[in-house]
Amino acid sequence: MSDYIKNLNEAQRAAVVHFEKPSLIVAGAGSGKTRVLTCRIAYMLEQGVAPHTILALTFTNKAAAEMRERIAALVGQARSRYIWMGTFHSIFSRILRAEAASLGYPQSFTIYDTADSRNVIKTIVRELSLSDETYKPAAIQARISLAKNNLVTPEAYEANAALVGEDRERKVPQLCEIYKRYAARCREYGAMDFDDLLLNINILFRDFPQVLAKYQQMFRYILVDEYQDTNYAQYIIIRRLAQHHSNVCVVGDDAQSIYSFRGAKIENILRFRNDFPGAEIFKLEQNYRSTQTIVNAANSVIGKNRNQIRKESFSEGAKGEAIKVLKAYTDQEEASLVADELRARVRDSGADWSEAALLYRTNMQSRVMEEALRRRGIPYKIYGGLSFYQRKEVKDLIAYIRLVVNPKDDEAFRRIVNYPARGIGDVTLNRIGEAAAAHGVSLWEAVSMLPADDLALKSGAGRKVGEFVELIRSLSLMRATTGLYDMGLEIAARSGIIGLYKMENTPEAMSALDNIQELLNSMKTFEEQREEELRMQESSPEEAEGLPEGAGVQVSGPPTLEEWLQNVALLTDADNEKPDERNKVTLMTVHSAKGLEFRFVFIVGLEENLFPNLMGMGTLEGLEEERRLFYVALTRAKEAAVLTFSETRFKWGNTEFCRPSRFLSEIDPKYLDIAFDLEGPGEGGEEHPVEGARRRFAERESGGAPAGRYGASREGYGGGAARGGYAGRDGRSSADREYNTQRGEAARRWVSPRPGGGSPAAPRPVERVEVPRPQVGEGTRFRSMGVRAASPAVEGDVPPSRFSAPSSGTAAYAEGMTVEHGKFGRGRIVAVERASDDVKLVVEFDGAGRKTLLSKFARLTVIG
Repeated sequence: MSDYIKNLNEAQRAAVVHFEKPSLIVAGAGSGKTRVLTCRIAYMLEQGVAPHTILALTFTNKAAAEMRERIAALVGQARSRYIWMGTFHSIFSRILRAEAASLGYPQSFTIYDTADSRNVIKTIVRELSLSDETYKPAAIQARISLAKNNLVTPEAYEANAALVGEDRERKVPQLCEIYKRYAARCREYGAMDFDDLLLNINILFRDFPQVLAKYQQMFRYILVDEYQDTNYAQYIIIRRLAQHHSNVCVVGDDAQSIYSFRGAKIENILRFRNDFPGAEIFKLEQNYRSTQTIVNAANSVIGKNRNQIRKESFSEGAKGEAIKVLKAYTDQEEASLVADELRARVRDSGADWSEAALLYRTNMQSRVMEEALRRRGIPYKIYGGLSFYQRKEVKDLIAYIRLVVNPKDDEAFRRIVNYPARGIGDVTLNRIGEAAAAHGVSLWEAVSMLPADDLALKSGAGRKVGEFVELIRSLSLMRATTGLYDMGLEIAARSGIIGLYKMENTPEAMSALDNIQELLNSMKTFEEQREEELRMQESSPEEAEGLPEGAGVQVSGPPTLEEWLQNVALLTDADNEKPDERNKVTLMTVHSAKGLEFRFVFIVGLEENLFPNLMGMGTLEGLEEERRLFYVALTRAKEAAVLTFSETRFKWGNTEFCRPSRFLSEIDPKYLDIAFDLEGPGEGGEEHPVEGARRRFAERESGGAPAGRYGASREGYGGGAARGGYAGRDGRSSADREYNTQRGEAARRWVSPRPGGGSPAAPRPVERVEVPRPQVGEGTRFRSMGVRAASPAVEGDVPPSRFSAPSSGTAAYAEGMTVEHGKFGRGRIVAVERASDDVKLVVEFDGAGRKTLLSKFARLTVIG
């Protein structure tokens, strides 16, 4: 047995050596997930599995590179380099380039990032003479993205009356037309956005069975990291590739599924055993990161979730100190308490500032924390700022390179045709655009092929456009004879970008030049890596013998601009984040903290409607994801965690009272150190302060005790008129009315597609959840910020399921009616009560029990 196998614990070892059947590895926080995944692949190679038959999918290039390095250290680089390992987007963009002709795309297609996509959408909105206040490009892009992630093409979108009707209700009836034009424009430009890479690979596998069969035969072993973060499109890809051999190993933790806003579906990991009958489950429950106290406290919170794979994480490390809870009266006082506590901990422990992190639910919370840290001279950094590749000077140079590689890229053309300024104004560009549209060609084709009369340009403008055309043509001709770095330097110099910043000679211009130099350095690094690959390939040619066409990572020559561009385009946010090695405290959202760890972690703003966030509290699924988010935050801490909340917070010019987060009361009290006093029994019979607060709030709610500083409560903490604002005629405070309104709106959101359509089962532990195995032809549903809707997936795969429009008026409901709800299923109305401005419905659902719903948000279908 190899040493790396001997050094694993029993659960890890079992997950590594049993690789000849479907496997679900449930890896708790800090349990050595990456180690197990790399050891499993290394072990497979030692057992004679051919490297090119292994497909390993990750979510960041950084994770893939780290795994490849570890595997190479275990079994040698000669074999490990032929593993198909990378992100979903990088692996499948590689396949799409190889099979581009089947889909009618050029092999050198451009990959658009989010900014590029929004620019195209802005152009389309202007062409349709629509208001960009109503048709916000960011919102339209997000809607299109989510549709693609659910495999809904423009044609399927248009054919779905529910989705079209929903857009009308949201006052954006032209959204489908924008989607159709956007898809057509991308194809015309020879471009795909990130979502297209997954949508088009599904279309490729669906429409070209011989292509699917080729890759099914090649990839005999499929491994997926962070499986809880996969979306519907990724799920379908994996199912298709594993259709014959079913040898799939997925690694993840349902307790850390926190990206539903990006389309991630926790159902993918929960139903794995239904998808792959006979799958073996391995639970990695030993936490090597945190103290026993932190692990046990996190267990006590996440245990409240119903939809989960039950596990009991444990730590054999030090017991550790109790989790400290700090209460402040204002958010400014909260920031001061955090800063003082942070400084004291770093001073007393001798730790570096970089060993501490402040985590918050929303970015807006950073301002007051930053001010408190600055006043005390504590160095800090904001994680997740502007990405290197989103800086203007970097995007400008990349646009030149994109146009040299793919002249049909109209977005690149528009960005640089007059940058640096060469006298080609908006009037000239509009005339070029009109001529291109009239002849059905790209902007480049218009200026390089159409007669001058068709462009209707003045002589001066025509000459300047001609000079730009000659510049791009000459640069394009140089590609065949010039190395990658030299080509990048030539483009940067001849375009005038370097000269422009040198002439400005300001600190900002010098910083821009440094960024341009760094971009060119990345080209040099890419060249050196390719040279190393070529040397290794020449030194061990026997490793490449017998590989099928397209297998492995064989290279045949120096790197090209196309290859470098693809590498840059496929970098994720985590890859783009440049490490700051300086000794500073890290400030970041909890979402950004996933995958990281710190010695000291401060989780701030633990208040109802903030954490858990208001938008997540409208549904059981949303609240459970907020709880998972808190679990992720708490398990980032290795040695100590500090939780804070404020009794008041300044919002929209008013001071509002806040209720402590329910997550505080969900932590077992024996793991907490409350740093403040609340009324309670004296010594000998002292109850836990948080539990005492809950009891007293409940007493005040029932009239058993006078209201204190938190006010009355309907949900355990605070509430009533004392929450903030003034009580209205209905007895509710303005804050309560706003909360209830927004909470109802929050319930109207996208939900995961459900194979087979129909109503989901009632929430219960996943061990007892029976989910039907999806078959070709079954339905999938998703919801947006409006009406519940049914969505056909890629045409021919998933037809639309039923859609029920919302009932109009409140008189449509009566006791005894049989109704159906999109989440709770079928039920019977047992009571109808008049609320202040709506009707409250009490419904006894067959599977979900009794629920109280407001009719305006209920979205019930009367069926009897």
